[in-house]
Amino acid sequence: MKGEMDRLIARQREWRGDRLAVATVLRTWNSAPRPVGSHMLVHEDGRFEGSVSGGCVEGEILLAAAQVISENRFRILDYGVENETAWEIGLPCGGQLRVMIQPVGMTGFPEALFAEIAAARAAGETLSTATDLETGMTRLAEPANDDLWIAHYAPRRRLLIIGAVQIAQSLARIARELDIEPVIIDPRERFLTAERFPGMTRDDRWPDDAIAEHRPDRRTAIAALSHDPKIDDPALVAALATPAAYIAALGSRQSHAARLNRLRAQGIGDEMLQRIDGPAGLDIGSTGPAEIALSIAAAMVKAFAQSSP
Repeated sequence: MKGEMDRLIARQREWRGDRLAVATVLRTWNSAPRPVGSHMLVHEDGRFEGSVSGGCVEGEILLAAAQVISENRFRILDYGVENETAWEIGLPCGGQLRVMIQPVGMTGFPEALFAEIAAARAAGETLSTATDLETGMTRLAEPANDDLWIAHYAPRRRLLIIGAVQIAQSLARIARELDIEPVIIDPRERFLTAERFPGMTRDDRWPDDAIAEHRPDRRTAIAALSHDPKIDDPALVAALATPAAYIAALGSRQSHAARLNRLRAQGIGDEMLQRIDGPAGLDIGSTGPAEIALSIAAAMVKAFAQSSP
């Protein structure tokens, strides 16, 4: 399953040569439902991909995009506060947002930028663009762009799941819905099968070797779920040596206390051990694999939000 930005890039590739517009969230206030930088790609015939508001202003965006495509001229629109001169419609959530709509092409958002963003994401790199809000023209960002609006296109977030167990199946599916790329790591061949994890990246190396190879960063979460110390403990030691945003380990409070003692015996200090979320996940009273996976996913999302610069 592709992530949100990947789907938008794929749609632009499918519609290449047709007249398009791209809407971008420039700024939000209060509880606006979509973050700054969110995109919505609009075809001249009214088809679209992506979202800038979760649904509450998309109809207005489609009308404005048709005008942008027809006139080949960008627009900046404000939504959210009842004000006759500036704010056009209210958001049910009470938030406010500013949206720019540009024609796709050299007078707005260059078509080639989609391919460059895709290449950067595939390479695990962040690409930045700069937009002149006076002219509506976007290009690759340069070091001195203080007077321009800067957007950053980062690689997809990742989740390294240690242990191809039942909870991992649910967690991997949830992660993909959250636009987080799951990687399932388990040296046990009978657990790590395509039937159990269809269409997902599978790694059959021992977890410490696999984690080192995947090079976790602040956009990576690691969840040790095998419930086997021979697999989970080396994974946690390797995970703690990385800047991963979220590290979790499955188990009861009693088993987690025993796990911490084993890791202390390997020379890992208490300050470092505090990085491990154990028992894994937010306390939502979960029972069963799917609910436990949901609690872990919620804790992961919270950790990613807190680690954002």
